[in-house]
Amino acid sequence: MAKRTRNPEPLDSGSGANAPSRNDIEISSVPLIADPSGALYWPEHGILAVADLHLEKGSSYAARGQMLPPYDTAATLARLARLIAQYAPRAVIALGDSFHDRKGPARLLDGDRASLTALQRGRDWIWITGNHDPEPAENVGGVFQETMQVGALTFRHLPTGAAHEVCGHLHPVARVSHRGRAVRRRCFAADATRMVMPAFGAFTGGLNVRDAAFADLFGTLSFTAHMLGTDRLYAFSAKRCLAD
Repeated sequence: MAKRTRNPEPLDSGSGANAPSRNDIEISSVPLIADPSGALYWPEHGILAVADLHLEKGSSYAARGQMLPPYDTAATLARLARLIAQYAPRAVIALGDSFHDRKGPARLLDGDRASLTALQRGRDWIWITGNHDPEPAENVGGVFQETMQVGALTFRHLPTGAAHEVCGHLHPVARVSHRGRAVRRRCFAADATRMVMPAFGAFTGGLNVRDAAFADLFGTLSFTAHMLGTDRLYAFSAKRCLAD
């Protein structure tokens, strides 16, 4: 993946963004709430979706001699816990690359495993398999699937370019000019019929929406980058976003 996303700077109505007053996004005429944390909530079905948690990335790097602070799993689960407390979802869908590698589940600390178990209590939990974690894991609860279809939408990890899909994998970020400076943030990349969700994990980087991978996926630059703010989203046409 590309560079890690830098800490966000404030954006406001003077930034040139479209001016959404809410964080609602429609995909294939399905109303969804895109949370500024990078999660997606579907009120009709009580579904909370998150993409690319990359749990145990820090311990994976440490095993290869590259030291990162070993707190990414705890930080990611804590952010997810706040969302679950806010939305009280009936189901959580994790859209693949939930663990940074196949051995990630076995490296979970006892406290993190207990936190994950607590988050799953009283709701369905679906792990969508990803390229980093293609096989079902033991002792992490939930069920494993390659895709999940709910109503008009299909949830998967790898984008296919098909209509009606919500996916992850690409870790979209957008870069715009704001008050003479470039601001780079995670974003939802979406058009009327499909969405690529931002990576939710604490140590995840991002791929600029002006990368050819997005133009190939959407077939055009007319999709929208919904940049994450502190308490709202900021929508920019991909055509107006800057390359890295």
